[in-house]
Amino acid sequence: MFMGEYQHNLDAKGRLIIPAKLRDQIGEKMVFTRGMEGCIFGYTVEEWQKIEAKLAKLPLTKRNARKFTRMFYSGAMEAEFDKQGRVNLTTTLKEHAGLIKECVIVGVADRIEIWAKERWDDFENDASDDYDEIAEDLDDIEL
Repeated sequence: MFMGEYQHNLDAKGRLIIPAKLRDQIGEKMVFTRGMEGCIFGYTVEEWQKIEAKLAKLPLTKRNARKFTRMFYSGAMEAEFDKQGRVNLTTTLKEHAGLIKECVIVGVADRIEIWAKERWDDFENDASDDYDEIAEDLDDIEL
């Protein structure tokens, strides 16, 4: 399970360090794709295979299923870590997430998310204002 929040910068070559605490759970490589709300999702290969199985069941006759699948897969890439624990994300993914320099890497249960720091700050400020209200709406999970 991934958790925590980490801040790193893209280096001059556009590479991003994935924190060792997260890499220890990932293995040698990871699959990255477009995430929701302007971030990048990162999955272990094992978790990615589970997602592929679910996406394969989406009905080809549904326009939104086709759109989602196209966007999800077309942005996807498999990446191996270099010796310093860095990955080189595609231009497509960096543009999708607005990554220029400062990044926030967040562990979210079965995935990691990579955010431009400004976007993460905006999301966090907005979500923290509604945190209690959101929790009330999710009372069926009984934390």
